[in-house]
Amino acid sequence: MHAFPDQLARTQRFTLGLPRAFTLSPDGRRALFLRTRGPEDRTSCLWLLDGDRERLLVAPERLGAEGPVPEAERVRRERARERAAGVVAYSTDPALDTAVFAVNGRLWAVDTRAGTPWPVPTAGPASDPRLDPTGRRVAYVTDGALHVVELAGGRDVRLAEPEAPEVVWGLAEHVAAESMHRARGHWWSPGGDRLLAARVDTSPVLRWWIADPADPSRPPRAIAYPAAGTANALVTLHVLDLDGGRVELDWDRAAFEYVTAARWDGHGPLLGVQSRDQRTLRVLAADPGTGATTLLHEQRDPAWVELIPGTPARTASGALVHTADCADTRRLTVDGAPVTPEGLQVGEVLDVRGESVLFLATDEPTESHLWSYDPSRGPVRLSEGPGLHTGNRSDGALLVSSHTPHGHAFRLVRDGLPDTGIASSAAEPLLSPRVTWLRAGEREIRTALLLPSWHRPGSGSLPVLMAPYAGPAMRLAVRARHWWLCEAQWFAESGFAVVVADGRGTRGRGPAWEKAVHGDTLTAPLEDQVVALRAAAAHCPDLDLGRVGIRGWSYGGTLAAAAVLRRPDVFHAAVSGAAPSDQRLYDTHWRERFLGHPDEQPGNYERSSPIGDAALLRRPLLLVHGLADDNVVAAHTLRMSAALLAAGRPHQVLPLPGAAHTPTGEAAVAGLLRVQLDFLRQALNVCAGSGASAPPGAQ
Repeated sequence: MHAFPDQLARTQRFTLGLPRAFTLSPDGRRALFLRTRGPEDRTSCLWLLDGDRERLLVAPERLGAEGPVPEAERVRRERARERAAGVVAYSTDPALDTAVFAVNGRLWAVDTRAGTPWPVPTAGPASDPRLDPTGRRVAYVTDGALHVVELAGGRDVRLAEPEAPEVVWGLAEHVAAESMHRARGHWWSPGGDRLLAARVDTSPVLRWWIADPADPSRPPRAIAYPAAGTANALVTLHVLDLDGGRVELDWDRAAFEYVTAARWDGHGPLLGVQSRDQRTLRVLAADPGTGATTLLHEQRDPAWVELIPGTPARTASGALVHTADCADTRRLTVDGAPVTPEGLQVGEVLDVRGESVLFLATDEPTESHLWSYDPSRGPVRLSEGPGLHTGNRSDGALLVSSHTPHGHAFRLVRDGLPDTGIASSAAEPLLSPRVTWLRAGEREIRTALLLPSWHRPGSGSLPVLMAPYAGPAMRLAVRARHWWLCEAQWFAESGFAVVVADGRGTRGRGPAWEKAVHGDTLTAPLEDQVVALRAAAAHCPDLDLGRVGIRGWSYGGTLAAAAVLRRPDVFHAAVSGAAPSDQRLYDTHWRERFLGHPDEQPGNYERSSPIGDAALLRRPLLLVHGLADDNVVAAHTLRMSAALLAAGRPHQVLPLPGAAHTPTGEAAVAGLLRVQLDFLRQALNVCAGSGASAPPGAQ
């Protein structure tokens, strides 16, 4: 049990060794994927499954591609939460004959059948290389310019270059990658003869400076960060011909400044654009020759229009694939008609092939399943058993990736061949979650209760640790052996009853559940944590409601701070990590979605910012923040600490030098767990090694 924090840190929360980023050949007989070579190896490699045999295709150390990661690529990886080194992304032609990738800025290609990688000359350090559908050319970005290089001969053409230092071609801006699910900034035409490319001008955007106080010799790093209520980047889309021609797509950019999605299918460019208040979303088809756009669909919502990954898309016949919020169900729509039943919440469109749609959906909030739809069969569920399931497919195969209470499984189902498993080399956790599932209160809040393995009913009271995220970005109360539930079990073995609950505002329960936090992102979620706590105590009377701690990260950290500030009658200590304490310091798209414009609705920001309640603190509070965080900047915690200090409220602050929004350093990850445990034990009067109570003290 004592070794668990070290294992969690060495394995990057059990992600090292997991296969990911699958691409299937058309017949399904071959598959490319990424995986490190062991549970503690941080270098990602490119692998090929050929028939039923796996082969290491690219080992980065054999390339001699040493050197630093270019800044643009570092930022792209941070937005994608990419933690490994080596080959972390790749692109292929449709036949899966050739793959391209960048390692430390150097561009490489590999023949997947011969297995021999070769370097591709570029004009500078390459970021986000994309192979064209013919397999002959690669588009990439360097120094803000979009280039195309031919694999045969190495001829390099600069299609678009920045007109000013604040302009970048071919990459996604901060809010698109962080908040809109759009990680890309350039897309090939199906014929490989043109590109649809984003031009991003950040000159109107505030410049913030991220310094490293632990190394004063390093200059601060400038980031273009559009804080709530301030100007966004200017984003336009252009069709670029390989011979130098350029056409700008035309829409009402004053009314629809957000480009939420873009692609180029067999019918031409397709894009989604959204108004600044996020209450209107339009789907536009574009003429690549003239730049004129045609309205295909408009969606409105009095709170906000939720962006669903993978939409919009079109079938082979041109039918628009999208979603619609019908009463309290988010349904898949094809050509404007709902095709999935009430109660099945669509979460993502994974693939559109012919007239068939592969998508993720949830009818039980603790699970997520793989579904398909086609007009002849209707919706069909493809995955079985409790867990979080997703997948990939080609014309001749389906890959089902399952994260279950027992671990990971990857199963490739192919026409005419036996099912094949793809191996995981991830570590087996030293602790597995021992979960009792509850449905708390009238709203049936999905709640996981984890108790020490050594605890017997009636053997003594247990202090309680609430461990929520409870925000809109993810669910924690899920039927899968995720690292956070293993981590919760470690706290349980250390003497706590741990409660993990997903209340209002989380995904998977329908539009009304998600939008219950509109205008106030703290009140309802905090109420739901109290309901979950009391339901857990009703189920297990050994829970000591006089000793309740709460810990959380990011939004969960905000909720933890608000818990001890606003409900000290319930919560007796808190650990608040990487928390947005002042919502005005968060980005435009994420904050204005829930709270509106701060100049127009300042009360929403006050209700949702715990910094305004600093003077109310009367419980132990530990604030933690990575000093290199460029998503939720450390100013949130520093200002929170200053407000507490000004109010004369004792608290603790733990800075993490060099850490971004999610710490990855082994010492930081393992040490942070132990520091939190020590803090909570002291704050809640818990004797080390058990849940027994120390002599009670004033709280």
